Amino acid sequence: MSQATKRKHVVKEVLGDLITPTENQQIVKVTGSRGNNLHEAVTAQGETFLVSMPTKFRKNIWIKRGDYVIVDPIEEGEKVKAEISFILYKDHIQDLQKQQLWPEGFMEEQSSQDKTSSKEEEADGRDEEEEGSDSEDDDSDLFVNTNRSNYQYSESEDEDDTEEEEEEENEEKRTENGS
Repeated sequence: MSQATKRKHVVKEVLGDLITPTENQQIVKVTGSRGNNLHEAVTAQGETFLVSMPTKFRKNIWIKRGDYVIVDPIEEGEKVKAEISFILYKDHIQDLQKQQLWPEGFMEEQSSQDKTSSKEEEADGRDEEEEGSDSEDDDSDLFVNTNRSNYQYSESEDEDDTEEEEEEENEEKRTENGS
């Protein structure tokens, strides 16, 4: 199977399926990356340990700090105590909450995040009302690359005038040199 085909199937599996954890699996929150496909995770009870990323996800699916994953425990592991079996996205989390399978320890975090996001949305709504702009013209939801500097390009009339004058001077010099 080619790399592109493999990636397509893995992405389809992760984004498409709604999964429920089995009795030996648990939901954890990723708190950081330790390198070498190891991630630090915390359970709803506050226990912290390392989890490993299986080879099928490597270079195909990325996780970041704050993401939720379902892990399978590794019995013989001292430091690495689990392996990631499924990565949870927003729709997966909402489905698990509807089924009441979401851990209580993470419920408090979700509600506080929802409150802050709703406050931001209210503030954005007030700003839009003040500006009186249409939502079609609003580019705030577009991805902004923070790795590049933001340059403001503007051409003023002064610059155009000086460029025209320089071109005229260059033409005069050419005609003088040519004759």
